[in-house]
Amino acid sequence: MHRPLRRIVGSLTLLALGLLATSCRRAADPAVATPEPTAPKLTRVTVQLDWIPEPEHGGFYQAEARGFFRAAGLDVVLLPGGPNAFALQKIATGQADIAQQDSTNVLLAIAEGLPVIHIGAVFQNDPSVLMLHADNPVSRFEDLNGKTIMARPEWAFIPYLKKKYGIDFKLIPQNFSVANFIGNRDFIQQGYYIAEPFHIVRGGAQPPKFLYAWDAGFDAYTVLAANRPWVEKNPETARIFLAAYIRGWNDYLQGDPTAAHALMKQGNPNASDEFLAFSREQIIRERLVTGRKPSEGDLTGRVTEDRFRTQILQLEELGILPAGKLSVDRVVRTDLLPPSRP
Repeated sequence: MHRPLRRIVGSLTLLALGLLATSCRRAADPAVATPEPTAPKLTRVTVQLDWIPEPEHGGFYQAEARGFFRAAGLDVVLLPGGPNAFALQKIATGQADIAQQDSTNVLLAIAEGLPVIHIGAVFQNDPSVLMLHADNPVSRFEDLNGKTIMARPEWAFIPYLKKKYGIDFKLIPQNFSVANFIGNRDFIQQGYYIAEPFHIVRGGAQPPKFLYAWDAGFDAYTVLAANRPWVEKNPETARIFLAAYIRGWNDYLQGDPTAAHALMKQGNPNASDEFLAFSREQIIRERLVTGRKPSEGDLTGRVTEDRFRTQILQLEELGILPAGKLSVDRVVRTDLLPPSRP
């Protein structure tokens, strides 16, 4: 080998040994920082709630508190609601991706041209009921004839009652307070029976009795509605979200709700531990999330085309919805839900 070539080879060898030694020193030197692995990027999903945080939102808050959303690769933002939440308008305009709502209101919004669609259930039965004092002689829907009822004027159950039972009654607008109910033993009021009864008892009255809308054949869901273009563009994100949400509900109802309740109280400081426990127990007792018929299996999160077909027909018969305006395939997607559990 020529001398110049031997020098080059020798120099390269020394350089390689030097680099190896430097590498070993860096690996052994604790003062030399090792780059942290890059955290996976989370997909943001914004959810508009219909009311301030309460156990009716248990699936959301348990999934968030227990890390189910994050484990699924989602960064879920929960926006508290209230009387003026305008949830449907927000998802229609893209200010939120998903919202909790009454299925009747969503159907009417779709008929008006809003780009929204049902993708899952919160409650298998909307817990909006008529509340009466326990000693009120009214015990059947027919007995409501000639009475005065406080309720939301837009509640489709009101004209449904009048038509089905051939009755009439005076309606005064809902004011979202139970003060009149507590002070008047003859008072009849629409209420969300998983919440208002707690405040009625705390106000000094006896636990109320209820007339359930579903017993009259008016069986709306409380639903998850979504921005239609968002769903069409992000079907896999919607599937992942629904699976984590259902996991959250199962964990909230069957496990320890402490983590979810702690988060709820951050957004609703007036929610006491007693109220949260009461409302959760009401949901469990009536099987609102899982379904009232155990023979049908666990229906958590599930919606069916048949239920929507029935509701569309009822709204058409009431003249609230023009005949033929809506078809089932336009108002709901069931393919985004995970496989059902027995």
